[in-house]
Amino acid sequence: MPYWRLSGFYLFYFASLGAMMPYWSLYLAGLGFTPAAIGQLMALMMMTKIVSPNVWGWIADHTGRRMRIVQLGSLAAALIFAGVFLGNHFWWLAAVMMSFSFFWNASLPQVEVTTLNYLGEQAHRYSGIRLWGSIGFIAAVAALGPALDRFGTALLPPVLLALFSGIWLSSLWVPERIVAPVPHGYAPLREVLSRPHVVTLLVVCFLMQASHGPYYTFYSLYLQEHGYSRSIIGQLWALGVIAEIGVFLVLHRVVPLFGLRALLLASLGLAALRWLLIGYFVDNLVILIIAQVLHAATFGVYHGAAIQLIHRYFRGHHQGRGQALYSSISYGAGGAVGALYSGYVWDMGGGAMTYGAAALISALACFFAWRVLRVNEQDQPRRLEN
Repeated sequence: MPYWRLSGFYLFYFASLGAMMPYWSLYLAGLGFTPAAIGQLMALMMMTKIVSPNVWGWIADHTGRRMRIVQLGSLAAALIFAGVFLGNHFWWLAAVMMSFSFFWNASLPQVEVTTLNYLGEQAHRYSGIRLWGSIGFIAAVAALGPALDRFGTALLPPVLLALFSGIWLSSLWVPERIVAPVPHGYAPLREVLSRPHVVTLLVVCFLMQASHGPYYTFYSLYLQEHGYSRSIIGQLWALGVIAEIGVFLVLHRVVPLFGLRALLLASLGLAALRWLLIGYFVDNLVILIIAQVLHAATFGVYHGAAIQLIHRYFRGHHQGRGQALYSSISYGAGGAVGALYSGYVWDMGGGAMTYGAAALISALACFFAWRVLRVNEQDQPRRLEN
């Protein structure tokens, strides 16, 4: 298995997220955009995840050339992102970000399928490769905080362009995973999508990412409004991902002990707690640190459990579209809705109200998972605890 080549891709991909998610809203605010406009721009970018992963997933499943799609998509994304240097008006940035993210979002779901196919029956060891993405995120967010304090947010676009180029270059080193022909007998995709536990899992993933809207869109601005420097903001982002790495290091041991359903429920419940702590105790640094440590559960445990469930529910030639649906429904539709509502609620009632709404959404996701995934566990050909 090409461990280091796959790890290198995750390193660059999530380093770009570490530069984009905490600081892009600060860059847009520096250009003079209002919170509502920032929410709209972030939502437009995320909306491409609704369509893009499914288009590329269908092509990948029918051609088997997953890494070639990743390579072409990564190159196109880097070239299109360079358009941010040509203008800073709302509709120009909207067009650039939507076009760029259409290709950028082609990459990760297909690399996830490639990684899990290399792992085979040892899918629980996925976290050992994925943790390099977390390391890349930490490196980017920790380095950029002080740099932006010193040089200003105008530094961000060239750094992002360099990271997007790194994604493309690293993808060239990952070999294509040739899988055996798919045996007959797999249910058609529409039948898989009609199963209650599959629908529920996708709904839960949508709600979980919608609850992250205030965090990914306004967390840095919220802290800046309350007097925190960009260096401290970067350190808090990094702390959350350090906690995430800790989870990835042990998750392959934890899954057999507790099962994916229990871990998913715990992550959803702790997400509700985390948003309440951020929303109502933003001036207390100790509580903010505790809330950031909870990122270990709200992303690390959640993502590790969700992606393994998706891999089990979507078998054979449905794997690419299964990962694409997970990406488009959760990070695409859920992320877009999260960015939109957080921008409007922020304008109406401020940060505390917005994070309170996020907590309610997480609690609703936990309720759905508890009610349906428990009932339908026995319908699966493999036990969730395996």
